[in-house]
Amino acid sequence: MPTWMDIAFSPAVKDAQTRRGSRPAYARVAQKGSPRTAIDADLAGFIAAMRSFYLATASADGQPYIQHRGGPPGFLRVLDETTLGFADFTGNRQYISTGNLDENPKAMIFLMDYATRHRVKIWGTARV
Repeated sequence: MPTWMDIAFSPAVKDAQTRRGSRPAYARVAQKGSPRTAIDADLAGFIAAMRSFYLATASADGQPYIQHRGGPPGFLRVLDETTLGFADFTGNRQYISTGNLDENPKAMIFLMDYATRHRVKIWGTARV
């Protein structure tokens, strides 16, 4: 299973890090082992407390789109150690995220606890 560094740190990103001086620090982080690639009890608790998150998708030609999703704590559910689920309530009926996922299943969820300044980024594939 690829780590977040495998996904986020493409060759172009690594080149930019090298040019700007941050590559050695991130190479050391990668040698120590990547942050979790499965949902553990601590992360499950963080997810269960969320009232909102941002869902990022992209069209087949790479045009990005970010959509806010919200609900009561627990609306974003941990289904197993690598799977999340949530009800897709009707919003503005544009269906941009849904359409993007029809042609490109790659997605990202960005969770932010503003009060504690903790954030979690989850890369994966999605389906409706």
